Amino acid sequence: MDNMDRKILAELQMDGRLSLTDLAERVGLSLSPCHRRLRALEESGAISGYRAQLDAEALGLTFEALVFVTMRDGDRDTVAAFEAAVAGVPNVLRAQRLFGDPDYLLQVVARDIRNFQRLYDEQLSALPGVQRLSSTLVMKNVVENQPLPL
Repeated sequence: MDNMDRKILAELQMDGRLSLTDLAERVGLSLSPCHRRLRALEESGAISGYRAQLDAEALGLTFEALVFVTMRDGDRDTVAAFEAAVAGVPNVLRAQRLFGDPDYLLQVVARDIRNFQRLYDEQLSALPGVQRLSSTLVMKNVVENQPLPL
C-alpha cells in the first residue's frame, strides 16, 4: 500500500458514494489506474464493503447502553456459543472480547428504557455462559465513526 492507495481510502472513508470518476479526480489519477487500485484494495480486504451510515436517533433508537459481560466459564465451547448467540441479537451494535474482567463489552441500542430492560432481562441475561451483566447508560456520543488514521 502506497500513498496513492491511502488517498483513495481516505476519500472513500469520507464519502463511500463517490463515483469512480469523482474519486479519480480527487486523488489525481486517470480513471483506469484508479479503478485498478480500487479493485486491488477491495480484493486485498483493505476495503471490506460499502454501506449506508444510519442515524439511530432518527430511526427511534434513542437509548444506548454499554453492557459489561462476565462469563461463568472461559472454555472454548462456552465462548463460541456466547459469541454466536450475541451476534444474533440485532440490538447489539458491537461486541468486543476483552482481556481481564469483564470478559465482554457490548454496545446496545434500544427504543427506550423499557425496551432495553426487556432486552436485558430476556435476551442478554439468557446468552450462553453469562454469569453477570453490568450496564451503564450513554449520556452523549462525543466521537463516532471516526475515519481510520491512514
